[in-house]
Amino acid sequence: VILGVARISGETAPLLFTSFNNNFTNYDVTKPMASLTVTVFQYAMGPYDEWHRQAWAASFILTFFVLIASIAARYLIQRKKHS
Repeated sequence: VILGVARISGETAPLLFTSFNNNFTNYDVTKPMASLTVTVFQYAMGPYDEWHRQAWAASFILTFFVLIASIAARYLIQRKKHS
């Protein structure tokens, strides 16, 4: 489950085509939703240096989250094998 969540959070292409990115929080599943990966893409393609810095920071956070989730999953699997 942890690896699944980590991989889903890092997958950009499906989010680019399915979420349609709304700039506001929306809880209706039939409406466009905000997503960090689409925002990173838009900011990276934007004309402002501040947007580029924010895109790099968000990319780092996503990568760090996936790394921590993967390490946690490996630790839990190793712990379960030795039990």
